[in-house]
Amino acid sequence: MKLEAAVDDLMGTLCADLERLARIPSIAFPGFPAEPVLEAHDLLVELLRGAGVPTVERLDLPDTSPVIYGEIPPPTPDAPTVLLYGHYDVQPPGDESLWESPPFEPTPLEGTEAGLRARGIADDKSNIIAHLGMLRAYGGRPPVGIKIVVEGQEEYGSAFDDYPPSDPERFACDAMVIADLGNLRPGTPTLTTALRGACEVVVEVRTLDEPRHSGEFGGAAPDALLVLLKALATLHDVHGDVAVEGLRREDWSGTSYTEDEFRELAGVVDGVPLVGSGSLGERLWTGPAITVIGLDAPGVEHAASAVVPYARAKLNLRFHPHQDAKEAQNRLVEHLRSLTPFGVHLTVTPGDTGPGYEAATGGPAYRAARAALKEAWGKDASFVATGGSIPLVNGLAKAAPGAEVLLFGAQNSMCNLHAPNERVLFSELRNTVVAMAAFVREYADGFAATDVTAQGGTGESRA
Repeated sequence: MKLEAAVDDLMGTLCADLERLARIPSIAFPGFPAEPVLEAHDLLVELLRGAGVPTVERLDLPDTSPVIYGEIPPPTPDAPTVLLYGHYDVQPPGDESLWESPPFEPTPLEGTEAGLRARGIADDKSNIIAHLGMLRAYGGRPPVGIKIVVEGQEEYGSAFDDYPPSDPERFACDAMVIADLGNLRPGTPTLTTALRGACEVVVEVRTLDEPRHSGEFGGAAPDALLVLLKALATLHDVHGDVAVEGLRREDWSGTSYTEDEFRELAGVVDGVPLVGSGSLGERLWTGPAITVIGLDAPGVEHAASAVVPYARAKLNLRFHPHQDAKEAQNRLVEHLRSLTPFGVHLTVTPGDTGPGYEAATGGPAYRAARAALKEAWGKDASFVATGGSIPLVNGLAKAAPGAEVLLFGAQNSMCNLHAPNERVLFSELRNTVVAMAAFVREYADGFAATDVTAQGGTGESRA
């Protein structure tokens, strides 16, 4: 109760700092100004130093927004070290006409739930504020050593994803809290235990030198768009399940959405069925998904009566957390290259890949996290996976191979991240701060009572 009271006393200041941070349009995508990204960086450095972090450094990598690195030494030589991760960059706002208020003017939510609406306020600025809240609750002297990693280019991707294994001493720790996720739904404490991998593939077709009159040539001249569409149609079966051989799929036994929840979250139009078979967890987290994320073809508004000579599509594949990224991509590439719709060969080009991740959940950090989440929300934690990917998780796990990886935070699946009207609830932020503060306490107590080697800790992070 003393811990909760301390957090409650901090909430006014924490919410004010969240507003300050969310007002900064820290978009690290090409074409957007770099100054707001640096402004967000500088504000966080100020806030971390004010929270009692004695060592705050700036890491500069090629073509990457600056990374904030901070350290608080362990209070005793045998105390564990916990790495805290978040990111201060945000997605572009998209079509601002779809927002109920300007995306970079934090606005109170209407209705019965208290919170704020703004771009990036959930993903991921609320989670950075939760880290700050934990540090402030202990007056900058938590019962564990702390390493803080806050990057500024997660949403777009950067060289930092692969950097940690090249500097393992800096990132050595016994556990890490990756705060770039949150609860399945508000009020349901959630630990994310697996991330699907992701890759991209481009498929293109050239059949004619240039467009030809559809009346004079249609019926014999090969239409590139029809060829492409026929190829894309082979990627799924009649139920909507992925039909590419060799892509791993397994049952999901953890917590998941109800169908009504998912339909509302996805904005599925009334009367339109969901695609695929099996449980939602299987379709979203432990099975593959292929999405056509881009299509180059003549637009309808200015369409001419002509046979299309060229068409191209970009595909996004999400795959099982345990499947090798290159193998999964190769399965899709091989499937497409084996096709010759109407006798026409396709040009298939593999793009970026990112591996999935699955955490081991039986160690002392997970025991501490389950106790902490129950303390904060008053109920046992649920275990879920996510279809999204966080490439840096694998880099950090390689740098600290003995560390337990925990994924939780102040977001929730209903907060509209990457969509118009992104929002965060103050109740979720408050409970996340309580959970993080309770976690480091529980983890320190459990760590002191157990032999370090038996826990799988690195030992490299302690003084």
